[in-house]
Amino acid sequence: MRSFVGKIQKGLSVFAPRTKRALSYQLEAAAAVAATIEVVPDDVTEGHFAVLAIKGEEIKRFIIELDYLNDPAFLGLLDMAEEEYGFRQKGALAVPCRPQEVQRILDERKVEYQY
Repeated sequence: MRSFVGKIQKGLSVFAPRTKRALSYQLEAAAAVAATIEVVPDDVTEGHFAVLAIKGEEIKRFIIELDYLNDPAFLGLLDMAEEEYGFRQKGALAVPCRPQEVQRILDERKVEYQY
């Protein structure tokens, strides 16, 4: 298991985190992946992770690319998740926001890459 976590951490280093906070989130993501390796759903492919956007009764699951761990808007959601739930989440990462907010972040990035 340690070698697996090491490989994930090495793979995440490709994203060259710009801040200490981004590195912290990458290491947490690697640990979460390693902890759930036996129960990762088939739709979570290599280089992705699952996120649950939860606000009141609204819940939506997203599959997100690992490079969003360097996106300032997504890091803001992770800060909110840390405040709300702490770093001890198991399984899919939960963020305390409306699903539309996560979708907006994903859509904005797609628009950037089109130009």
